[in-house]
Amino acid sequence: MSDFPCELSGNVLVVTLVGRLDTNTSPQLEKLLAEKLEADPVKGLVIDFEPTEYISSAGLRVLLMAAKKMKSGGGKLILCAMSEHVQEVFDIAGFTPVFNIEADRALAISAGRA
Repeated sequence: MSDFPCELSGNVLVVTLVGRLDTNTSPQLEKLLAEKLEADPVKGLVIDFEPTEYISSAGLRVLLMAAKKMKSGGGKLILCAMSEHVQEVFDIAGFTPVFNIEADRALAISAGRA
């Protein structure tokens, strides 16, 4: 079971990934991001991985799409608070240099505003 709580911090949307981001939950996140970003364009999108247990290639695809959408709109996507296991998935997939990754939520929100 996954949940994606959202909050707005100024012009930065923070989405927290709770549980697993896999083939079952990725479509939910993709839909949520499309709706949120269309309804209220933001300068920064922060994805908080602190409570994330697992991410699959389907989850990575959704994040790549979100990064492209943010970049095309002049904004940026920042990932934060990854566990060692989640960070390892990004490292193995070669995605670590592709994303802006911060240690915690506060740093990520600050980077999203810049």
